[in-house]
Amino acid sequence: MKPIFLSAVMAGGLATWAVAATELDTNGDGMLTLDEVQTVYPEITAETFSAMDANADGALDETEIAAAQDAGMMPKG
Repeated sequence: MKPIFLSAVMAGGLATWAVAATELDTNGDGMLTLDEVQTVYPEITAETFSAMDANADGALDETEIAAAQDAGMMPKG
């Protein structure tokens, strides 16, 4: 993959995260809780959220959200 293309792809992923964070992160801590996610995506269950929460800290960070989106567990953007 050419470096310019890879940079564009990576920037697009960060833009998706920025949109998701702005819309969902109501307390502004940079992480998404189950309650924040369910405000927009009520179909995401506690069980699904737990599967997305790779480090089991009760919140989704940028990496966990990207992985969940790539796995089809959470809508993109």
